[in-house]
Amino acid sequence: SDRCTELPAKMAPDAKRAKTADAEEHFPGISKIKYEGPDSTNRLAFKYYNADEVVMGKPMREWCRFAVCWWHTFNGQMGTDPFSTMRTHKRPWDKDDSLQTYLDRVDVAFEFFQKLGVDFYCFHDVDVAPQGTSLEEFQKNLDIVSDKMLKKQQETGIRLLWGTQNLFSHTRYKDGAATAPDFEAFAYGCAQTRKMLEVGKKLGGACHIFWGGREGFVTPLNTRVREELDHMAAFLKMAVDYKKQIGYGAQFCLEPKPREPTAHQYDYDAQTVIGFLKTYDLDKDFKLNIEPNHTTLAGHEYEHDLRMASAFGMLGSIDCNAGQPYLGWDTDEFPSDPRRALLSMLIVVQQGGIAPGGNNFDCKLRRESTDLEDMFLAHIGGMDCLARGLRGACRLVQEGLMQKVLDERYASWETNPLAKKVASGQATLAEVEEYAKRAKEPIMRSGKQEFLEQLVNRYIELALRPELAVCRTLGNPRGFKLARLIAERQARPVATSGCS
Repeated sequence: SDRCTELPAKMAPDAKRAKTADAEEHFPGISKIKYEGPDSTNRLAFKYYNADEVVMGKPMREWCRFAVCWWHTFNGQMGTDPFSTMRTHKRPWDKDDSLQTYLDRVDVAFEFFQKLGVDFYCFHDVDVAPQGTSLEEFQKNLDIVSDKMLKKQQETGIRLLWGTQNLFSHTRYKDGAATAPDFEAFAYGCAQTRKMLEVGKKLGGACHIFWGGREGFVTPLNTRVREELDHMAAFLKMAVDYKKQIGYGAQFCLEPKPREPTAHQYDYDAQTVIGFLKTYDLDKDFKLNIEPNHTTLAGHEYEHDLRMASAFGMLGSIDCNAGQPYLGWDTDEFPSDPRRALLSMLIVVQQGGIAPGGNNFDCKLRRESTDLEDMFLAHIGGMDCLARGLRGACRLVQEGLMQKVLDERYASWETNPLAKKVASGQATLAEVEEYAKRAKEPIMRSGKQEFLEQLVNRYIELALRPELAVCRTLGNPRGFKLARLIAERQARPVATSGCS
């Protein structure tokens, strides 16, 4: 078996969920998705994601913290693309745009969450409630639907990972919201944000996300760039103040994206956002929600923004999706690349987890995938892909081979007294110059890039063999003993970090 250990049944969130069921079943013929292991050929089963299996001291559900997004799954607009607004995904619950339809979707969504076995979900305000003909009507509708969502949370134990406000779809936001040249649009955006902070608190949201889809410009010729950035900072500061005023403990996150629908979005990438937050003294109040598909649109490698955000302690949550590198737009596909999954989850493991954030599937079925079953198959595949990456990442960290290369490469910064003085900010250029005059030429040391690239491939393969997992689980040291035995047979030292 590839199981290291499992939490006692009384600790598993699923125990509470099993007690509730809707009067009407919306996904007939589909039972609760179970873990069957990598040899299973059951397409409605997990091969790598075993929610309560403990790996490196945490159950997989806590490492991954999977969430389903409402907007690509239940907002009634699925099965469209930029070239057709005619839906191919015909769902029996999408009757019309009435409040009752939105309420019915809550039952559908929570049945899906329960059967899939996720602990969290995410939504925009406009995903779950009709906007009506006025701000007051919209807010009233949001209260009614969120009351039902709260009741379903209490019945099932499923939680809100994060909520957010849609400040980019309505025509009033054609020029943005926080950066709008029209103050009326700015004010309406503030009203939506205030309401969603209240709803987020009511639902116990772990985070609150700010994605400025139109906070940028199509042309700079009609744009006061610095003024717009100042206004955006003022908007975010008001949100911080109100969060504190109502006692909402959620982690705020900004989400980078370089372009689309604007030609240039101010939240271009992770380093740009970090610079913005520090410029306006907001870096203590915000972290980043990274969407890798946005990262590749910025011209970076898939996991680049995850790495940069984490390096500065700013990685707050992840919208785990993927895109096509040869396409110039955000395709929001489910993750399926095991190498990218491993490198992404490695960053999560190295920073000790992603809580209070999580891995939200900001992904949509392809327009051609029209069956109800496809909703499950897509999420199962994405969850398994990241779980497989987690298994490989944990093995990589525990064996310590990559860490050994890094330690050797940067050893002089740890052993040289002057280097330590430089790193602590206490050295001067003059004393470093004097050192350079006495020092020998640097020794040429290999960066071992090719070795490390192939090493990553090794852990992709080992994730397919979970019976060899190097993990010491709660009350069960057999995993580490097995790792030691394997290492002795291969004459390879095994690092004990992460196994004790």
